[in-house]
Amino acid sequence: MPDRTYRVIQWMTGDVGQVGIRHFAASPVFDLVGVLVHSKDKVGRDAGEIAGIAPIGVAATDDVDAVVALDADCVFYTPIIMDVDTVCRLLRSGKNVVTTAGFFHPSKDFREAGEQIRAACADGATSFHGGGIHPGYAGDLLPLTLARVMSRIDTINLYEVVDVLKDAPIDHIDWMGFGKDKTAFLAEPTILGLGLPFFAQSMYMIADGLGVTIDDVSAADIDVATAVADIPHRDGAIPKGTVAAQRHEWTAWVDGKPLIVFHAIYVTAGPDMLDPAWDWGETRYEIVIDGDTPTELTLKGVRQPDGTMAHPGYTWTAMGAVNAIPDVCDGPPGWRTHLDLGLVRPRGLVRP
Repeated sequence: MPDRTYRVIQWMTGDVGQVGIRHFAASPVFDLVGVLVHSKDKVGRDAGEIAGIAPIGVAATDDVDAVVALDADCVFYTPIIMDVDTVCRLLRSGKNVVTTAGFFHPSKDFREAGEQIRAACADGATSFHGGGIHPGYAGDLLPLTLARVMSRIDTINLYEVVDVLKDAPIDHIDWMGFGKDKTAFLAEPTILGLGLPFFAQSMYMIADGLGVTIDDVSAADIDVATAVADIPHRDGAIPKGTVAAQRHEWTAWVDGKPLIVFHAIYVTAGPDMLDPAWDWGETRYEIVIDGDTPTELTLKGVRQPDGTMAHPGYTWTAMGAVNAIPDVCDGPPGWRTHLDLGLVRPRGLVRP
């Protein structure tokens, strides 16, 4: 049993926030004391109902001032995009903040926001921590963990492979540009391309952990594959000849050589439906370290006896952060990265 109970607030109730609610309701480590929502149709509803479980006696509200005034140890902050001013307000109110909203490591791209967060932590004697699955775990903690058994590292490659129609929300089709003309797609900014500063945080964390300095982070040309026939999905179809798969590559250079390479590969069909016939396999995170000796680590869901395999992406995203809450609350104030926290001790996971 835990040494103490942590009073938590769930800030927003999307897919990741709902995982948080379900865990807080079941775990003896946490006491959920407040839930903030954005949608008017969720106001007044029981948080358990919103998260798909039995009522838990906590009503959702959109009253920010009321939630900020609550007595709580930590806020689990899960909007897609962070509002730095809001997070700083929470920190100054005396609440620690653990988030999945994109800030994981104080890299140069987030220097100004990092200074604001550190100042708020100092004012409130509180801590801030960002976690998730990628960035925030698969792209930094796992490579550094794997590096511990290496004698020499030449390059680190991380492959994020996502079968979109099987393992991602259907809205990824539109906002990631699937179904677009290939020429138009390549001529416009892409969602993954715009996310490079966020993913680069993981590269800087790896470099910090290895004691080296990144000279530059660069992006290679984007590769795409098009549909050889219409690819149906529940809201329609990806038309023949349009973008049906995409691969992005980002490289961190150290001493003029590539040290860390991230590959983001999102597909909507198997090789028989793609031109060229890409075959990247199933959804997974795969870390390959070349050096002494070459070593590989794969993170993926578990295939069940009936052949199905559910990708637990939202659970991974939420719990990579939630399980750090006790250590964040119990530690000294400031921006606490994975490197600062050390080995997180997940509590309350083994239950009667």
